[in-house]
Amino acid sequence: MKKMIDTDKLLLNAKRIHMIGIGGAGMNPIAEILHNKGYDLTGSDNNETDSLARIKSLGIPVKMGHFAENVHGADLVVYSAAIMKDNPELVEADRLSIPTLERSFALGALTRQFNNCIGICGTHGKTTVTAMTTQLFLQSGKDPSAVIGGKLPLTNCYGISGKTDTFIVESCEYVDTFLKLSPDTAVILNIDCDHMEYFKTLDRLKQSFTDFASTAKKVIVNGDDENTLDAVKNMDYISYGLSENCEYRAVNVQYGTKTAGEYDFYHKGEKLCHITVGVPGEHNISNSLAAAVIAYENGITAMQIEENLVKFKGAGRRFEILGEVDGITIADDYAHHPKELEVTLKSALKMGYNNVYAIFQPFTYSRTSLLFDDFVNVLKLPTQAILSEIMGSREINTYNIYSKDLCEKIDNSVWFESFDEIAEYAKKIAKSGDLVITLGCGDIYKVAKILLSKLKG
Repeated sequence: MKKMIDTDKLLLNAKRIHMIGIGGAGMNPIAEILHNKGYDLTGSDNNETDSLARIKSLGIPVKMGHFAENVHGADLVVYSAAIMKDNPELVEADRLSIPTLERSFALGALTRQFNNCIGICGTHGKTTVTAMTTQLFLQSGKDPSAVIGGKLPLTNCYGISGKTDTFIVESCEYVDTFLKLSPDTAVILNIDCDHMEYFKTLDRLKQSFTDFASTAKKVIVNGDDENTLDAVKNMDYISYGLSENCEYRAVNVQYGTKTAGEYDFYHKGEKLCHITVGVPGEHNISNSLAAAVIAYENGITAMQIEENLVKFKGAGRRFEILGEVDGITIADDYAHHPKELEVTLKSALKMGYNNVYAIFQPFTYSRTSLLFDDFVNVLKLPTQAILSEIMGSREINTYNIYSKDLCEKIDNSVWFESFDEIAEYAKKIAKSGDLVITLGCGDIYKVAKILLSKLKG
């Protein structure tokens, strides 16, 4: 058992746990794992969702709405980061001196209850690699637990609770959240400038990844990424990539059009197997290679990797094809950083569509302002960029920046205030053979659903 910290004792000593926002993507898999570990759970939420239905199907009582009496009888209250401090259940827990844990602290405590915790981090690709890895383990006869930032189609949920001591965890660097975790294996996919309103400098960002990796017994890194190599320069690590100096390599890489890529999987000069990737885009060569290395390092055979990796067809909101109507393909992707937009759009442009219309929702004023020129350049790639207003999320617009500012710098781009206006415009311009893809980490996916409904008449 790993060394415990004070907050872990709250979880270890609790018998009945109440979870505020239990149906949320981040809370849902934690609830399932706690339930299977024998905790007596209750929950509350405001919205009926598929995730909440799954929780209810496990026999966990859930109250709709947030009321003070919901926490009565609980030994511990766990709440999602989206819950405000004046939430009546949090206020009541404080009044009754019931200890509380924000979701990331509860997840951290859980990582210390598993002896094989695999923490997968990186600026880009961590949801895809976590989902790929989880599916590889499942289809290779392993039985892991997992917490994933997107929905895994194989299980139709954001995670899974298994019976083994393996825990696969998507580990997010935002405000150093992943430093609350205790991975046995740390995987770094890449390091790129993001969340700079918090980190301020690239050196500070890299130091955060260094701190995360230094807690692990084994470190697996992308040997093609300069920032990652700099972050782990003073520690032992296993590298993967296309470069000849990497321990694990993708060799003889070939790319398809509407299909994905394939390559030979090598370890120290020895060919292990031939991998066919089930999701498009050059970036998914690296993503699949990372998942293959994690699997191989955990005893999954090369034959199992070759057989099962091709079956992975994507995580929710990662170039997810939502439908096709009258020859018009509608897709959705979580890309919200310029680098992510670039790889997604370049992949789309290689897939043989007549036109690619990118509907983008900028997320946070700080990111839009700090990376303004990068956004402008990448949004010139599609046939046309169609923008919604910026989703501020946790921020106030002290930057005085708006989507119209982007449009003024991007030829042939447009912006609209409402999702319905965007969907109506896309319906008018899209023709058979075109791709319309919504992009962003906010709620822009709703436009894709509205558009599908409009196209179906």
